[in-house]
Amino acid sequence: MTGKHGNKVVPSVQEALAPLRDGMTILVGGFGLSGNAEALIRGVVERGVGDLTLVSNNAGNLGKGLATWLKAGIIRKVICSYIGANEDLHTRMASGEVEVEITPQGTLSERMRAAGAGIPAFYTPTGVGTVVEQGKEVKEIDGRRYLLERALHGDVALVRAAVSDRFGNLRFWRTARNFNPVMASAAKLTIAECDKLVDNGGIDPDDVHCAGIFVHRVVHVPEHENAFEYKTTRKRP
Repeated sequence: MTGKHGNKVVPSVQEALAPLRDGMTILVGGFGLSGNAEALIRGVVERGVGDLTLVSNNAGNLGKGLATWLKAGIIRKVICSYIGANEDLHTRMASGEVEVEITPQGTLSERMRAAGAGIPAFYTPTGVGTVVEQGKEVKEIDGRRYLLERALHGDVALVRAAVSDRFGNLRFWRTARNFNPVMASAAKLTIAECDKLVDNGGIDPDDVHCAGIFVHRVVHVPEHENAFEYKTTRKRP
C-alpha cells in the first residue's frame, strides 16, 4: 500500500500530538513504568493541554511516566485499576484535586476491548457485593449476580510499540504489550510511539499484535530510558 494511507509516520512528537485539546479522554498504555510511551507522555505536558481524563492502569509511579502529568496539574480525572505506591496520585486524590475512579483490572481492559468491538456494555461478576457495585445495574443470570459495565471510549490513545511498520501494524515487547492493543482499538485517534520503524511488510503477519487499521499516526523514537520501578535481586548462597 502506498500514499498517505500506507505511510502514517509523522516527523515529530509535536506534530503527532497536534490534535490534542483540553478536556479530552486520553488512554495511555503501559503497566506502571513498563511499556510507557515516554516521548509522547513528555510531549503532552509540553503541548500545554489540561483538564484531561486519563485512563491507565496506575498513572505512573515514583514521580515518573504519567506521574509527570499529575505534577503538571493537567489531569482532572483518572480511571485506573491500581494506585499502589503512586504518591503523586494518592495525595491528589486525598486533596480532591483529582477525581479517581477505581475499576477492577480485568474490567478496565474489557471496557476498552468492548469499545473497540462496538459492544456498548457487558455483564461481569467482578465487583458484585463490593463498592464497585454502587450505582450500577445488577442482573441475575442463571442464579448468579452480574454488574453491567459500559464500554470505555477515548478521544486519543498513546501506545508504545517495539516495532511498527509505516502503516501502523505494531509488535510489542513481551509484558509491555499489556493494555496497548485494547486501548489502540478504543480511541478515535491512536498515536503509536515505536522503538524500531520498518517498511510495510517488514513484520511477519503472525507477529502483528495490533493491526494498523487501529493506528492513525506513528512516531519513531529509538532512544528510551525504559525505567523500571523496583529492582529485586538475591545473593547466591
